[in-house]
Amino acid sequence: MMHYLDNSATTVVSEKAAQKAFEIMTQTYGNPSSLHFMGLQAERELEAARKSVAKRLGVQADELYFTSGGTESNNTALFGTAQAKKRRGNRIVVSAVEHSSIVEAANKLESDGFEVVRVAPRADGIIYADDVAAAVDSGTILVSVMLVNNETGAIMPIDKIFSAVRAKNPDVVCHTDAVQAFGKIKINAKRLGADLISVSAHKVHAPKGCGALYVKKGVRIVPLHYGGEQEKKLRPGTEALPLIAAFGVACNEFDIDGNLKKVEELNNYAKSLLTEIDGVTINSPQNALPYVLNISAGKVRSETMLHFLEELDVYVSSGSACAKGKPSYVLSAMGLSKDRADSALRISFSKYSTAQDVEALCAGIKAGLTTLAHR
Repeated sequence: MMHYLDNSATTVVSEKAAQKAFEIMTQTYGNPSSLHFMGLQAERELEAARKSVAKRLGVQADELYFTSGGTESNNTALFGTAQAKKRRGNRIVVSAVEHSSIVEAANKLESDGFEVVRVAPRADGIIYADDVAAAVDSGTILVSVMLVNNETGAIMPIDKIFSAVRAKNPDVVCHTDAVQAFGKIKINAKRLGADLISVSAHKVHAPKGCGALYVKKGVRIVPLHYGGEQEKKLRPGTEALPLIAAFGVACNEFDIDGNLKKVEELNNYAKSLLTEIDGVTINSPQNALPYVLNISAGKVRSETMLHFLEELDVYVSSGSACAKGKPSYVLSAMGLSKDRADSALRISFSKYSTAQDVEALCAGIKAGLTTLAHR
């Protein structure tokens, strides 16, 4: 029996979302830009999905733009804002624990002449409002801090961060990467104080290749691509309607409170079993999102333990899937020792995870620490 606990990397597509994608590919397959009946049918599906995703962010449907995923949404937010506001200032503030799509975009902007300030987390892995505000000056044009960290599950106090930023410079555009939070906790753009929010479909039981970017009315960003009239020219190109429609269906299936309660119980069960194993240390903050649990397993390298677990049909990650096994800059930024960072594993749950998955994982880690320590 397979025990999949790598849901922060990607999730299984729900049956209803898969059915909707198949239906669009085989029945309602018109181009949403076409003026005939098939096109109008497709456009209705597109706008229904837009409303479904927008509702889960507490925003208007006309403020939501579909993209190819979280990476494109993040790139559009950073590059689009930088280009739109470059005459007003030159400083961009990001956290030091962002997803690689923010880290690499910020590096590129820095090489293009922008000043990039990276705010480190404190020892608990959390980015604090005072630390971000201290990096903001009169020339700051953009602040980007993720809502939930993809490796540790640390929940950042985004509302406090953006409030502190605006108190210092009200003209700053505030962006949050909410890819790991979306569908897991309730999100409201206005309460967060966010101008831009990135989300992704394949983290919420919809297909890969689709995401969205919320852009608050009145906020101007320059498009990365040029072409047709789709997505109000911000993201031209024929919309990937089967993926988008499936994304909308997956959003309609959210049971945030019910799933959070179930996953909290699983997370607590996992921690109770893991802390009984000699050599296992919990790296996630105490108040982390329960969907993500980061641990260090003795002095066994992450990749070695990962493959040992794989032999037992237990699937976890050594960190962000996008990093492909490279050392974690997130854990390093938290000040973890090299041994702890090198042996880190990310366990990530979904609404489909079970107690049996947790038991198989813990038994596997215990066996791995005994077996691999003697090799």
